[in-house]
Amino acid sequence: MTILYFLLILGLVVLVHEIGHFIFAKKAGIYVYEFALGMGPRIFKFNRKKKVKDKKGNITLVPDETEYSIRLFPIGGFVSMAGEEVEPDVEVPDEKRFQSKTWISRFLTIVSGVIFNFMFAIILLFIIGLVNGVQLNSTQLTAVDNDLYPTLEEGDKIVRIEGRRIRNHDRLQLELAIHADSEFTMIVEHSDGTKSSVQVNPIVEKDEDDNIVAIDLGFRIKGDRYDNVWGAIKFSFGKFFSTIEQMFFTVLYLFTGDLNLGMLAGPIGIYNVVGMASAAGFMSLLSLLAFLSINIGFINLLPIPALDGGRLVFLIVEKIKGSPIDSNIENRIHFVAFILLMVLLVYVTFNDILRFF
Repeated sequence: MTILYFLLILGLVVLVHEIGHFIFAKKAGIYVYEFALGMGPRIFKFNRKKKVKDKKGNITLVPDETEYSIRLFPIGGFVSMAGEEVEPDVEVPDEKRFQSKTWISRFLTIVSGVIFNFMFAIILLFIIGLVNGVQLNSTQLTAVDNDLYPTLEEGDKIVRIEGRRIRNHDRLQLELAIHADSEFTMIVEHSDGTKSSVQVNPIVEKDEDDNIVAIDLGFRIKGDRYDNVWGAIKFSFGKFFSTIEQMFFTVLYLFTGDLNLGMLAGPIGIYNVVGMASAAGFMSLLSLLAFLSINIGFINLLPIPALDGGRLVFLIVEKIKGSPIDSNIENRIHFVAFILLMVLLVYVTFNDILRFF
């Protein structure tokens, strides 16, 4: 069942993203070669029929230009459009190429995948909030071990860790993950509005191979509860933006060295998380689906060639300079960046295998 859940969750996230690109590409009149789920060799493909009316009003069914396919490796997907290839396809009319469309049409075609992922995640989070009625975005303490921290009380709010401002539960989780294996300073705000500094020395449990198996901080975080539609709306948007903030700082900390690439998860890591989520129940699977949808959207917005964000950079530069960028040069840059991203994926997957075994 874990394999099935894994394929469904990853497939849904990719499907939503690529449908966004596909709809706006078709709407703009761009020639679409292929709509694919997965990467690598094709294992299934088809062409749907579309209705075409001639001058006399007769309707005939002809194969659509787009090939719809499922590929072997469930690690992504793509919408292949005319104008993205390194060598121009002379068989496609210029007016159906990506570069021939208006700036706004190209912009919408690029960002639509991210927008669809974000919208999908917010809908899922709304359903989760409506059913569960729980909003875990608090930084308030509960179940405090007063033998370890006599100055702390239930209801105290964590506002900073090592000088970094903490505004929500997701950012708190990230900072605790970074500092959980060493002593760190935490600033808390008490119920009377006063603040105090607390030294936190985590209790780390390790196995015989010196791997961390458990961490006890001596306190837990309180969750706020909502049991109505308005609460579900607040939860969906609040959780969405706090997850975006968490991902922003995750990427930032990768550059600053606070996090290392070994902490990233690839397909095998996601598979393990899916297994744990499925054991926790259906709502946990929905939560994971929402998180991955936000993750895919955010990663694609990064200004890296081959990603949607990288394509947006070229589009913005074109707008600023007032003339198009040579499509051959741009497509070659995207191609090289794609190869490098695949190398990174192999590295992350290798680390997943090491952790798994």
